[in-house]
Amino acid sequence: MGAPAAPRRQSMSDQALIEGTGADWKTWLALLDERGAAALDHAAIARMVMEEFEIDGWWAQSITVGYEQERGLREAGQRADGTYSATASKTVNAPITTAFEHVADPDSQAAWLGDLELSQRSATPPKSVRFDASDGSRVFANLTAKGEARTAVQVEIAKLDSAADAEAAKAAWKARLDRLAQRFEA
Repeated sequence: MGAPAAPRRQSMSDQALIEGTGADWKTWLALLDERGAAALDHAAIARMVMEEFEIDGWWAQSITVGYEQERGLREAGQRADGTYSATASKTVNAPITTAFEHVADPDSQAAWLGDLELSQRSATPPKSVRFDASDGSRVFANLTAKGEARTAVQVEIAKLDSAADAEAAKAAWKARLDRLAQRFEA
């Protein structure tokens, strides 16, 4: 087991993979190696998994990303286009509609975002909103109600240039989400 596989294997166990696909990581890696997958691009590997092994799209993507990470074709957090992404989340003490307003509204954002500016691309109130950020990244915020008075705010930061940028973005967004949560503290 090579070092690049650790993040993938920590996020999906052999047991989960067996339950979802009927095979463990060792089997999938061997099957894809036998078929020359290391020489294929992401889409071709995923298509092979779906068509040849009759695995649905979500599992095919998971297997493909895990394979790419194991074989050193992709780092953890790296997307098929070579860019990186990071995630951060925080549960806030507010109903989902109130939390959404604070995430989506530019006037409310100023109080917790700091010097980052967001330009909204699309929104599905009160569950999600997408932005272009002034630092060149893309920001996808998903909100999930946790009862009537609490909301989980999950943010994915995409279009980052490196793993180091992803780590920095994760830390910066954790701090931003902490400031957002503080707005709802009694």
